[in-house]
Order: sequence, then C-alpha cells, then structure tokens
Amino acid sequence: MRIAMWSGPRNLSTAMMYAFGNRADFAAWDEPFYAAYLKQTGLDHPMADRIIATHEDDPAKVAARCIGSIPDEKPHFYMKHMPHHMIDGMPMDWTAECENVHLIRHPARVIASYAAKREQVTAADLGFKQQVDLFDKIGGAVIDSSDIREDPEEMLHLLCDYIGLDFDPAMLVWDAGPRDADGIWAQHWYGAVHKSTGFAGAEGPLPELTGRDAELLEETLPYFERLSKEKI
Repeated sequence: MRIAMWSGPRNLSTAMMYAFGNRADFAAWDEPFYAAYLKQTGLDHPMADRIIATHEDDPAKVAARCIGSIPDEKPHFYMKHMPHHMIDGMPMDWTAECENVHLIRHPARVIASYAAKREQVTAADLGFKQQVDLFDKIGGAVIDSSDIREDPEEMLHLLCDYIGLDFDPAMLVWDAGPRDADGIWAQHWYGAVHKSTGFAGAEGPLPELTGRDAELLEETLPYFERLSKEKI
C-alpha cells in the first residue's frame, strides 16, 4: 500500500508520518515535492536554498519514486504531501496508485502556529483552497487532526479500517528525536514534534486572531468547512 497523506502546514502531519513510520512494515517520505516547488516558484521559504540543494528538485523524478521501489524493501509506503506544492505542471498521475488521505485542521489553529514560525503568511502558504481543489480531483478520505488528538487509537483504527490496513499499536508511541525520513527543513519546523513520544492531547479553545490573521481566517474557513463535511 502507498499512502499519500495530504496536509497543509502546522497540522499533525509530521506526527502522523512518525506514527506510520514507526510501523515495521512502512517506509516514510517527507514532503517529496518541496524542493521542486521551491525551485519552480522561487518563493522565499526558510532554508530554501539548502532544501533545493539537498533534495530532488525534478518533479518527474519525484513522481517516479512515489510509485517506484519502496525504500528498504518495506511492503508499504507513507508519503507526507502538501497540496500547495502541486502547482500547475506537477505530475499527478501517480496519485491513482495511492490511498489518498486529506488531513485537515481548523485554520485558526494553523494560522496562529504558522505565524509563530514565519512573519509573512498568505492564504496560498496555508493551502486550504489547494486542498479542496485536490480533493475534488482525486478524492480520498478526510480526517481531522483534532479528532486524532482527542482519541488517537480510535481514529487511527478508523482510518486503517477505511483504507484496508491492519491497525498497529506501534502507531501510538514512538521515541523522541528526529527521524531518518525527516527533510532537512526539520531543524526549522520540527522542534516540538522531536520532543514528542506520541500524539498530544486535545487542543484547547480556538485562538482569537486579529488584523491580517483574522482576514486569513475569514478567507480560509469556508474551505475547511467544506472538507469537514467529508470526514470519515
């Protein structure tokens, strides 16, 4: 099985990669198209030059690897993807050979978390519209990170049943620290998850946003609400 997990930034996506990667039967890959996305857009992201220099930046080669031999001869492959990386011209035919899953999180939480790591934030950076567009093209399952945090075992059981995979308790607990699958950008973004040994508990009230952040929330909320209606 190949799982393409689609998520915007500052979601539970890295923890989910660690959960699946902690299974003995899974290899994991962190944001395969990130370097190609940065090279083609020229966007000023943290560590952009190092990301392009370190990771594969040819999207055709990345797509071929998505459906090629699975690393370490594992039977299953988990790929953490971001919808907004798939700009016009990026190959998409490989997704037909994957179980596509869309991980969502309330935009108020995403915006508050993202703004703490990067000063300039746009709706395009957050990927909510792109995720809806992608869902409309390729379909798949939708799961909410808040539901996972409230009851990881139940929700991962539900997801595994939905995609036809046996649940493995190893998905619930992992060792603290980085993973071999981490992209080089982990040193900027993954501080909290590197300290984790499992899924954090339920989140508190939604953060109150003001100014530009509140405008971003108004712009992105309808897309989140649209996908929320599709949750498994």
